[in-house]
Amino acid sequence: MGHLSFEFFPPRQAEGLERLVATARRLQPLQPDYVSVTFGAGGSTQEGTLATAQRLRQDTGLAVAPHLSCVGLDAQTVLELLQRYREIGLCQLVVIRGDRPSGVAESGPFQHAVDMVRFVRRHTGDAFAMQVAAYPDIHPEAAGATSDLTHLAHKVRAGADGIITQYFYNADAYFRLRDDIRRMGITVPVVPGIMPITNAEQLLRFSARCGAEIPRWLALRLKDLESEPAGLRAFGLEVVTSLCQRLLDGGAPGLHIYTLNQAGPALALGAALGLTGRGAGSLEEAAGGAAATGASPPSW
Repeated sequence: MGHLSFEFFPPRQAEGLERLVATARRLQPLQPDYVSVTFGAGGSTQEGTLATAQRLRQDTGLAVAPHLSCVGLDAQTVLELLQRYREIGLCQLVVIRGDRPSGVAESGPFQHAVDMVRFVRRHTGDAFAMQVAAYPDIHPEAAGATSDLTHLAHKVRAGADGIITQYFYNADAYFRLRDDIRRMGITVPVVPGIMPITNAEQLLRFSARCGAEIPRWLALRLKDLESEPAGLRAFGLEVVTSLCQRLLDGGAPGLHIYTLNQAGPALALGAALGLTGRGAGSLEEAAGGAAATGASPPSW
């Protein structure tokens, strides 16, 4: 397999950061190209993102790509963040619009991710490689499929180096997205985002909030397994492994795994996919992955 990356969120407490460093170390044998660190709505975890990225870089040596969100940031704050990231040796970013806090009107210089991409390129040149987001199931706020694709193309043409998708469970949606943007002349890598299935209620809640579609057959199967945690994890691993294998066989350049700050599910998936040389895990290791305190859905 080619690219592999993992996504973390900033822990709310100091002991959570210690656990996250331990999680990252468990995942190191899989040799990720980088790990990303999310950014909260309205800048709510701005300092947490910086502190988490710095600690992961310092204690693990992993390449770290902090998320840079448009919401709630002014130009000076962004410049200061970029300078700090350069000082601690980071050269990758995941640029997103971010979730607007409820009841907060649009304001500030960065209304969309394309504005932030242009700003970073203008002020830092090629100092940062930038990934932007896409929705195989179409962004929930998009006027339509065509406008969603057009907006994605604008982000890439503004200077993005690659695309990471929101998680999904319909491989055809990913292939359609990839093929559509190729027809638009966009050739950057489109890395599928993958969410392991370890907790049905959590997954359905996340998906309702972030607009990821859960196929009816999958939702019903998960509901049947709600009272059987081991069976649900085994079924979830089977479903996600099959999805990943189809994506990789179909030419996907790699995988971006949403960990919810848990190592077990990613290790189990790596083992199921036969990622030899990248480490191994077991289904039993995934047992602890069902509930990540303070977890939230991937914010795109």
